[in-house]
Amino acid sequence: MSASPLTPFDYIAAGYWQDFLADRPIAGGIAYESELRDCILDESLVSLQRIDTLLSHIRREMVKTGRWHEETLLIDERYRNFMVFLAFYAGRVLAQQWQNTPHWYGQFELHKRYPELALKTDDFYQHMAVIYCQSADINSVTSLFFALEPIGLRLFGHIDRPFAAVQGGQVASGLYQAVSARLPKLNDDQVVKSGTSVSVTQSSTQNTNTSAHVERIKTVDSQKPLEKEALYHTPNDTPAAISEPKVLAQPESQTKPVLSKTETVRPHTASENTVLEQPLPSLVSASQEPPTPAIFTQLLVELENIEVIQTAGNIEYQQAHKVLEQFEQHISKQSKPRAQINFSESHLAAKQQALLKLQEAAHAGNSAAMLHLAMYELLGEGLAVDKRAATESGAEWVKQAASKNDSRAQRLLSKMYYQGVGVAQDIDTGKYWLEQAAENGHTEAASVVGQWQQAQALITTQKQEQHSMKRYQLLFAAILVVAILILIIV
Repeated sequence: MSASPLTPFDYIAAGYWQDFLADRPIAGGIAYESELRDCILDESLVSLQRIDTLLSHIRREMVKTGRWHEETLLIDERYRNFMVFLAFYAGRVLAQQWQNTPHWYGQFELHKRYPELALKTDDFYQHMAVIYCQSADINSVTSLFFALEPIGLRLFGHIDRPFAAVQGGQVASGLYQAVSARLPKLNDDQVVKSGTSVSVTQSSTQNTNTSAHVERIKTVDSQKPLEKEALYHTPNDTPAAISEPKVLAQPESQTKPVLSKTETVRPHTASENTVLEQPLPSLVSASQEPPTPAIFTQLLVELENIEVIQTAGNIEYQQAHKVLEQFEQHISKQSKPRAQINFSESHLAAKQQALLKLQEAAHAGNSAAMLHLAMYELLGEGLAVDKRAATESGAEWVKQAASKNDSRAQRLLSKMYYQGVGVAQDIDTGKYWLEQAAENGHTEAASVVGQWQQAQALITTQKQEQHSMKRYQLLFAAILVVAILILIIV
């Protein structure tokens, strides 16, 4: 790699890094320079987590101050330099893990060397990439890393602004995740200690604290992002989450929004307990009620895990499900009731279109769509115009799905009758649908029915024993009376 001819981007990357180390101003300026220095850019993997956390805070501050507008910010040279600097730094960290020198290509070189890549000329996030390891095939794209993609997703990704990776698949939710996915496999130059991987060869520029950070890094398969604002991003290992309500563009000032003191990114020290070694705190305390009633959270789980063959409406249902799943994942992370969670008009419009798709699939006979639509109607978030109509519509959709022998619908309907949700409470009808669900293979329903039958058998046995005991008592009393009479007569 070091023998490869240097490109203009190689000189720029080296210049940015040297200026940053020497506290010299970068040409054109760079936004959030002081916050970057607080992240301690020690060329370690953990430093990428600190950068991801910083990006999360920046995004939130931009939303709060009405400056969260991608096109406007990309015009500002200071913000462009900020993102390019982070890309150069991530490429540097990744190449160091491979013990290579990063080599950067612009779009001209990328088009020429990798003609199979479908690059968009006007896409800022695709205009440069780094080669971070020596490949057997110099024209192979396997060692290419478009480092701007996860940065852009972190700052601006949301339901209406998806990011598609140049090399296919989803864009990683942050630099740490993106770099971790490209780390070399363990070899003889690496040491494994108690479930952690530590590289023996360290850069001469790394200090003692860097080694302490690296020793805390878990293996790639078990690593989790450091930030707590994950609901604002589009994780690679999970469906896309919904961001904050969209804010209209405001006139761009030349000063960056100041991070609040309580949100300043504070570097870890060797003496601190790193967050990597502890589970992230739950967003909902044990004393708080979940935003969605348990009867419907269980339904959503069953719709994912229990497969029921559908003969119609599959395409419409999957299209709707993909959108609505993002809403549900966002809602599930909240610590307040569903009715108090606000969405932008564009998000609500997307949800309305998804509900119409569900209705189309439900009318075609898709029982999964019927159940999904019923849930939103019973929650008061569906297509019905008033609460009464919504309740009646939701209950009717569940009954229709149950009549199609969908065990998930039959189990839900049994709960509705037992609890009086959407229908008048009726224990006998609830028991009937519970047994129907069990007969159609619903595991939980079968278990409940089995337990109920055992309880009934136990009650019957106890009654029989009690009856027998009374008979014995009566018999004993009769014998005692006869004995007394005999004694009297005698």
